[in-house]
Amino acid sequence: MIRREPPGPMPGRYPVSFGEVDLLGDLDRPSGWVISKDGVPQSYVDLEDPTYLDFEYVQLMAVVIDLLPEGPLDAVHVGGCACTVPRYVAATRPGSRQIVAEPDGGLVQLVRDQLRLKSVPRLKVRVLDGRTATASLPDASADLVVLDAFSGATMPIDLATTEYMGDVARVLRSSGTLLANVADGKGLAFARRLLATIGGTFGHMTLLADPGVMRGRRFGNLIIAASRTELPYADLTRRTAGGLTRARCLYGEELVKFVAGSPPLRDGDPVVIPVPPPEVFG
Repeated sequence: MIRREPPGPMPGRYPVSFGEVDLLGDLDRPSGWVISKDGVPQSYVDLEDPTYLDFEYVQLMAVVIDLLPEGPLDAVHVGGCACTVPRYVAATRPGSRQIVAEPDGGLVQLVRDQLRLKSVPRLKVRVLDGRTATASLPDASADLVVLDAFSGATMPIDLATTEYMGDVARVLRSSGTLLANVADGKGLAFARRLLATIGGTFGHMTLLADPGVMRGRRFGNLIIAASRTELPYADLTRRTAGGLTRARCLYGEELVKFVAGSPPLRDGDPVVIPVPPPEVFG
């Protein structure tokens, strides 16, 4: 009997529930694929090696995940796209149970059809917005919540408020970790307010970013890790300083000074949404 290999991904522009996305192959890695929307890269996956992480901010997330206690994780991912981080967790921590909340059902179907989503073990995808999905989860059911949801190049405001962080804390176990990806530019006003918001719920927090981004010199991604128990600050500092992705690790008094004077965000608060300059994505 001849076994036929499933067809590979087909590059092109695809309609999804909220517009259109481009599926692009990586010229340097035959198994690498990028999903882009409106010229903004949203997700990168290597179908043969889920531990290969192309985006620098995802590499920083992986540094934090690698330092969590050994063994499988119960993980919740708010924002899915191609499910890069869930694939990484499944590969590096076999037996992990994961839930992804992604509101764009058409995008979920595209990733299933083109990027082998069904091959990721013990992964459930719910076509729901982040707040609805989080509200439906049981208390103390997750070791890790990854908040990586974007509308274009910006984080949805309703996922950055004190009210939502309270629900995230409810879902996390007492020693659980929140990982949040935020994009910001000059002055980092939004990132500082998000840090103030998360810090009001979680007693321990660190900020990881490229030094230029952290100084507000250019628009880019910053990673916030937070928990109700102490984070491995020394290990995080060492690994981010010496890894492929060089980053600063801010915590303790330095982080307190960084956030000082920034008010937490609450539902309904007016906020200036950070928008990347045109040259960021060409």
